[in-house]
Amino acid sequence: MKNLKLLVLLILTLGCQTKDGMKEQQKDIIENYIKSYNDFDITGMTKNLSEAVVFENVSNGQVELRTEGITEFKKQAEAATSYFTQREQTIESWEFDNSKVTVEIDYKATLAINLPNGMKTGETLELKGVSEFEFENGKIKSITDKS
Repeated sequence: MKNLKLLVLLILTLGCQTKDGMKEQQKDIIENYIKSYNDFDITGMTKNLSEAVVFENVSNGQVELRTEGITEFKKQAEAATSYFTQREQTIESWEFDNSKVTVEIDYKATLAINLPNGMKTGETLELKGVSEFEFENGKIKSITDKS
């Protein structure tokens, strides 16, 4: 009976460590992605993405942009670097749910181009949003940015 109790305790302890380890790994990957995004570092952004990554940008409940696969993602990410002279995403909160991690983001960027909505070059764009990252096999398999 004593051995059974020890075995159950060991299994529970290892399960918690594995879950905590997964959470830390996910957090590190997301922090690297955000830092790379802020630094206009496409290689860093894509370092931990799956080959079949799906990216969606959702604004006011409408999908404004969707890419499928790492090649499409890279093309869009490279094009987006020309939109801003400076950009910064700051994580305000974290929510972990197994393979899905949701972060609340404060976003601030200086425009390098005029936008169709009337904003002009040099103006500051400020948004609050949510980014959802879904993981599979230690890689990001989808990113959904909502603002």
